Amino acid sequence: MSATILVVEDEPAIQELISYNLELAGHQTLRAENAEEALEMVHAALPDLVVLDWMLPGMSGIEFARRLRADKRTQTVPVIMLTARADERDKLAGLETGADDYLTKPFSPRELNARVKAVLRRRAPQATDDLVEVSGLTLDPASHRVLGNGTPLALGPTEFRLLHFLMTHAERVYSRTQLLDHVWGDHVFVEERTVDVHIRRLRKALKPTGHHHLVQTVRSAGYRFSVSV
Repeated sequence: MSATILVVEDEPAIQELISYNLELAGHQTLRAENAEEALEMVHAALPDLVVLDWMLPGMSGIEFARRLRADKRTQTVPVIMLTARADERDKLAGLETGADDYLTKPFSPRELNARVKAVLRRRAPQATDDLVEVSGLTLDPASHRVLGNGTPLALGPTEFRLLHFLMTHAERVYSRTQLLDHVWGDHVFVEERTVDVHIRRLRKALKPTGHHHLVQTVRSAGYRFSVSV
């Protein structure tokens, strides 16, 4: 499953190289030449991950990362910091701002893609193609198939995304607003009750194999995916 990755890099050749290789790996890229432009793009729509150069004109990459982490809306967006600084103190400074990984220039496209995949798997598993299996319910993002005890189940595209997110964040409770942000996108404005409609459709789709009970309502809080009753 492709992720939307914001590449913040002021050197055109490096920005093009990074974006090209990420797109070759199946991701969608957004491009910004400075932190100010990147902030506007993040405010318009949250990316799944940010690849961020340390040395930028105007606001530095470090300051940009700090702003992401200080804002409740953007604090969980994964960040991979790019820099020519190889000193351990610089690496620690980058990680202390909240960066999830640190890549020293020059680096190979293969290494970048490996780091991106690792960070997404850890911080945004719903943006990967990894197969997910819980209690006999299997979801394959690559083939867009869901099986209940080996039996194919028919899900609509929104129900598929909703199930994928819930399965990759099992046992955590999410409010309707949080689910709208993560599944529909925080730039999409729909009623919170829309979540309830799709939860009902999801449960109906899972009922033939008895997996509907895994999608649980938590009163006054939201929904969670759990194998416990």
